[in-house]
Amino acid sequence: MLQEAGRAGALLTIDLRALRANYRYLQGRLGKAACGAAVKADAYGLGAIPVSKALVDEGCRHLFVAQLEEAISLRAHIPSDVAIYVMHGSPVGYEAEFIEYGCTPVLNSLDQIAAWRKLAHTRKENLPAVIQIDTGMARMGLSQAELVTWLNDFSITEGIDVRYAMSHLACAEDQLDPMNQMQLKGFQHLLEQLRQQYPGLKASFSNSSGIFLGTDFHFDLARPGAALYGVAPVAGQASPMHSVVQLQGRIIQTREIPMGASVGYSKTWRATQPSKIATVSVGYADGWLRSLSNCGVAHIAGVEVPMVGNVSMDTITLNVSHVDPQLLYPGALVDLICPNNTVDQVAKRAGTIGYEILTSLGPRYQRHYIDA
Repeated sequence: MLQEAGRAGALLTIDLRALRANYRYLQGRLGKAACGAAVKADAYGLGAIPVSKALVDEGCRHLFVAQLEEAISLRAHIPSDVAIYVMHGSPVGYEAEFIEYGCTPVLNSLDQIAAWRKLAHTRKENLPAVIQIDTGMARMGLSQAELVTWLNDFSITEGIDVRYAMSHLACAEDQLDPMNQMQLKGFQHLLEQLRQQYPGLKASFSNSSGIFLGTDFHFDLARPGAALYGVAPVAGQASPMHSVVQLQGRIIQTREIPMGASVGYSKTWRATQPSKIATVSVGYADGWLRSLSNCGVAHIAGVEVPMVGNVSMDTITLNVSHVDPQLLYPGALVDLICPNNTVDQVAKRAGTIGYEILTSLGPRYQRHYIDA
């Protein structure tokens, strides 16, 4: 491990202790509602298998992925009593693989419902599913027209064991956005109608930010993702979540440049005085976004240093003129994501969100897991 870490251009440390603490905190806010976990996109770039194992150890029994292939890859590593839900539903013609691999589809359309019902009739057994309803995102889930069809003919779900009705919040990170209440009221109204046919039907509504909107939004099962991984769940408020990731890039070389010299592609930065530049082995091929050019920062022994010039495919350049030269040797690590420069702070400088920073973290990083 140490030898491999020394070869890598950058080291990504994932603190599973912090992940576990974040899960316990969110479960505590949910009270009696269950806390699931979104581990799609390789657990937001942090490794779906080690992340899921840690969460299962903390009591999580509901894991959410986006695609069937993600569920298949995960299933062999997760106990059979832990549900894995596939939020995109089944690819056309692959419904039977959900049975083979012990996964549960989230059905988003009448076509998906019909295909799942057909499989249930073929197998002569009730098959579990979650049905998603669109309450305002116009993205996934039954449309209003499809919902009316369902409410007028419940036989279309004959043979389907509807475990949860589910919807998704569009603006939960902004607690004052009126769409939150609009979606909540719409979802509550739909549940009242559905429960006349399915008494005791459970519901899932809240993502990470939705957990912080209050108990009315919790229902039976929440599906946090980003907050588990340290992203702030409420816009404009201090984050209660622990930082889970630390990213450190390795210095390749340093050089002295004279006043007026340019750095990097397209000459976007020029030295206004003699300067020392460190080249670090991280670039946009590693998910260090090009939009961080001339505005990102790193830290060396707690000292903030600016990124200068454009982010390249494999490297960034830092102005380290005011850093102790003894810290600038080839192979030295500089902090790119750390307590002084959190995922959310990096995202703000890049003009994006913490989700994109995490899910962009590239495969060339040497990943190191810390656990209890």
